[in-house]
Amino acid sequence: MSTPHYSLFVDGKWIDTGDIYEIRSPATEELVATVAKGGVAEVDQAVAAAKAAHEEGTWRRTAPAERAALLNEVATRLGGRIDELAVLQTQENGATIRITGALHVGLSVAQIQYLASLAENYEWETSGPEIGPVPAVGIVRREPLGVVAAIVPWNIPLLTTVWKIAPALAAGNTVVLKPDEHAPLLALELAKEFEAAGLPAGVLNVITGDGDPVGAYLAGHPDVRKVAFTGSTVVGKSILRQSAQTIRRVTLELGGKGANVLLDDADLDIAVDGALFACMANNGQACEAGTRLLVPASRYDEVVSRLVERASTLRLGDPLDPATHVGPIASRVQRDRIVEYFEIAAEEGATTALGGRVPSGPQFDKGYWVEPTIFVDVTNDMRIAREEVFGPVLTVLSYDSVDEAIKIANDTNYGLSAGVWGSEERALEVARQLDAGMVWVNDWHVIHPAYPFGGYKESGLGREGGPDALDEYTEQKFISLDRSGGIENKAFAIVIDPVAS
Repeated sequence: MSTPHYSLFVDGKWIDTGDIYEIRSPATEELVATVAKGGVAEVDQAVAAAKAAHEEGTWRRTAPAERAALLNEVATRLGGRIDELAVLQTQENGATIRITGALHVGLSVAQIQYLASLAENYEWETSGPEIGPVPAVGIVRREPLGVVAAIVPWNIPLLTTVWKIAPALAAGNTVVLKPDEHAPLLALELAKEFEAAGLPAGVLNVITGDGDPVGAYLAGHPDVRKVAFTGSTVVGKSILRQSAQTIRRVTLELGGKGANVLLDDADLDIAVDGALFACMANNGQACEAGTRLLVPASRYDEVVSRLVERASTLRLGDPLDPATHVGPIASRVQRDRIVEYFEIAAEEGATTALGGRVPSGPQFDKGYWVEPTIFVDVTNDMRIAREEVFGPVLTVLSYDSVDEAIKIANDTNYGLSAGVWGSEERALEVARQLDAGMVWVNDWHVIHPAYPFGGYKESGLGREGGPDALDEYTEQKFISLDRSGGIENKAFAIVIDPVAS
């Protein structure tokens, strides 16, 4: 069976560049696909196509209901391929098959459907109160921005792509999409479905290639009017600096170091499993993961004992096996980075309660693996508690009072996610005091299209999803319609004498 090959998608055409790279399974290192490798010339070509499509205007003048219908057709097409696409994502980034289907691909379908509904019901043009002192009516329009650059990561590739291109297209913009070079396949499959649904040429373009130079060049391109980015805080800051040069819009969904506060009245049967789910899901490679577990000192030993007992039952292995809980790390570079954090944690005085190693055995001879890991005796000034590790690594900290727990939770440069476990009234009281864009009570990773996703502080700017999603991809225009009649009633008559009759 021949290896699948994927081309770039530019101006409605699938093109190759003469240069390719390989996508290999992080579990087995076997070849999954080859992909055309683009460069800055292809970025220029894609941006030019998107700009021309916007200026020509067919898509932005298409009725919102028709744009919504096309989005719904794409959602239907994806919905018929959930199992196939789940396998493809597992092959390219190692996420376990038990979450790539219903959660990653299924939620992507639901997100497109929600945004289609939003486009149909959005207030594209509204009239406001009369304007005095002369009779005039105010009209507020929402109009597309133009060319949107969407730059997405490897960890949850389809959903992060949909969060950007679906609202951009629903609002009438054109898009140049840059998927991460380690996981571009689902983005390209999505482009195939938009093509099949009849999206006009140039409205959606996909450029694959290295983050530097391709992503960096796209983010700074002078013809781009908005950059929507999910990735590291370091790169997000660079994009923000670039965007200042042309005063373009940005949406940045960046890093996190989620604080998970366990109150003294929490049900440990639920909270212990929930804490492991918060940290270990998606192989620990989620920006909103709950990586800092804050436990009352009075229950610390009990909680740690139960965490270690439960985490020891997590099955590490083949991500295509539905029985697997934790799969491989997405790349050798990322695996080595996590191992380096194991060493840093030990040097700073943290104790390894579980894991902390690269597993041994014939099933781990290929691929990029680390054991599910729990560190205890951690304080919030340690690097393992402050920096985003991006792996199945949980740090357990203790606190003496709820006020101290809130202080520790908020003592971070990040503010993407947080969680609280305990009785509803007390947990909600704590949740309202946490500096995070998303706080879960007695659960984690609950994401729904109708609610916003995004963070405080260095976790980003703007929100994805939710009822205001189209606001992020439209510009407001105020139109004043004068209805005063004669020249003597015009607003300018206040400072300019009316023409004599």
